[in-house]
Amino acid sequence: MLVTPKVREKSLSKIKGLLFALALSALSLPALADEAMIRGLRSNAVLVLDQESGEVLYGKNTHSVLPIASITKLMTAMVTLDADLDPTEVIGITKADVDKMKGSRSRLQVGVQLTRDDLLRLALMASENRAASALGRSYPGGTGAFVQAMNLKAYLLGMSGTHFADPTGLTSANVSTAEDLAKLVNAAQGYASIREYSTASAHQVRVGRRTMSFHNTNRLIRNSNWEIGLSKTGYISEAGRCLVMQAKLAGRKIIIVLLDSWGKYTRIADASRIRNWLDPSTAPRHFRKASTRIKVRRGGSLNSTLPSTEHPA
Repeated sequence: MLVTPKVREKSLSKIKGLLFALALSALSLPALADEAMIRGLRSNAVLVLDQESGEVLYGKNTHSVLPIASITKLMTAMVTLDADLDPTEVIGITKADVDKMKGSRSRLQVGVQLTRDDLLRLALMASENRAASALGRSYPGGTGAFVQAMNLKAYLLGMSGTHFADPTGLTSANVSTAEDLAKLVNAAQGYASIREYSTASAHQVRVGRRTMSFHNTNRLIRNSNWEIGLSKTGYISEAGRCLVMQAKLAGRKIIIVLLDSWGKYTRIADASRIRNWLDPSTAPRHFRKASTRIKVRRGGSLNSTLPSTEHPA
């Protein structure tokens, strides 16, 4: 069969096109794998932020105003510390601190007396609602003045989508956005006590003749593979399960905000997916080969604003 130059040119063109398509497909496989990994996030609102540059690495529903449950307690801690109140002052748990909205349980019985510093530790680490309530109640001017100070602090931080109604987070009226909470985490990390208490794995307090042990509500704190600088969990039925963290990933300081996660372990799984995405060396072995190239979805910068069966927590 005689192959004319025109036929030869068409054949070569088809071969080149096929080779190009195959090469393009091979090059895009890692990116597709990374996209699949990050798309697997189950939280309704997500923000992954480079803390030092303010660059948004990934965002989903970052402006949605949602209940934030006990993420509230980061603001409770900042307002308490800003007031420069005596950390050794003994404060008693009263009936006013008992949760009448959700009926949540507490190991701090009415009549228990603890220092303000211990209450702060338990509110941040163990998400103790009565501890947070007592902090607000013992503020100069009482709980009402405390909530006003919370909202003023939010305003000063540029948290325009945020409103607080109580110091515990038990009310769904405490709302914010993922973007605002990144600002909250960034500000809270400037307090040494918040960094220390929110990342402690456990703390003991003396209650009468007994010693009571409390543990961190974020199980990742006890995972030696994580380098966490600040942490706070939250849960009420209206908010789903929430988690905010500052952690060092792939040599960078990263702020992670996860809101409205409905599976019991979803927020933990989502945090792990983000970690594997940013640092493939930490991913399960079957993910590593496909994740050698990281396709970062950049969504802008916050640089201008940065310097159930489960009980509510």
